Amino acid sequence: MAETPCSACTWTPERQSHCSYNSHVSIFYSASNRGAWSLGSKFILKERSSAPPNFERANLQFLSSKTTIPILQTVQEWTEDDGTYFQIMNRMKGQPLSEAWPTMSQTDKERVASQTAEYLKQLRELHSDRMESLGGQPLYDAFLFPPKYGVGHGPFSSDDELWAEMSKSLTHVQEEVRVKLRERLPTAAPYTFTHGDLTDVNIMVEDGHLVGIIDWEAAGYFPAWWEFAALSIGLGRVDVEWKQTLRRYMPSADREF
Repeated sequence: MAETPCSACTWTPERQSHCSYNSHVSIFYSASNRGAWSLGSKFILKERSSAPPNFERANLQFLSSKTTIPILQTVQEWTEDDGTYFQIMNRMKGQPLSEAWPTMSQTDKERVASQTAEYLKQLRELHSDRMESLGGQPLYDAFLFPPKYGVGHGPFSSDDELWAEMSKSLTHVQEEVRVKLRERLPTAAPYTFTHGDLTDVNIMVEDGHLVGIIDWEAAGYFPAWWEFAALSIGLGRVDVEWKQTLRRYMPSADREF
């Protein structure tokens, strides 16, 4: 019976048995229509649809020119004729916080949170006159604008415009509750450059220290309160613990939201 080839690399055990080749290229992440490959010890390859949000290279260049946040650098990128987008990036040292957290000391956890919050202060100085992605593109965030990822929203120039878009997902909520939510919604200004997905898999650590923040493809100018508010969304026990720790180190102005 014919062997089914690997859906990622098309290799089969039979083909492997006929050669001595031992690949140092391997897939380590996949979600939806995206995948990430390890290219030896120095590079990674991202493969995905060219459909937005696909602003990572522009965002990384922007951050490199405006901040000292430790981020990845794009080595090469291209789009195939069928719309598949490829991006080769340098590999960041360390490991995801999601893997390191269970064995880290409380001191190390607090240090990483403090270091992350210090870098985030630099983002608080980056403002726009509209809520938008770089280049005037729409914003993408399935938590702020549920229910689907990959759907653009905006740009927006006022609290009323933002609320009109947010309220589209609240039609099942009673009118009096929506009115109270609108009354309590903080002003969005100043529209601030925001990562928006500081989950434990996007924080890289080594020896109890922060070494990098990754996955900036959907970053943009969001409401000033969104970076802090998004930390209330936990994706598993470790992520919840991490975000609760990070929130304690966020600037007091953010915590007021």
